[in-house]
Amino acid sequence: MKFVKDEDEERRDYIFQKDAKTNVGARFIIVTLIILIIAVAISGLYFEWY
Repeated sequence: MKFVKDEDEERRDYIFQKDAKTNVGARFIIVTLIILIIAVAISGLYFEWY
């Protein structure tokens, strides 16, 4: 099984395809996770948990 499939490959056993839709989705997930990590850190400082 291949992890990332190029656009010109003819195969069906892959997890991600290298195209614009996958790039947008991956960037959205990464930005969302970074925002959540920052929010947890800020709330920890605000409530003096650390």
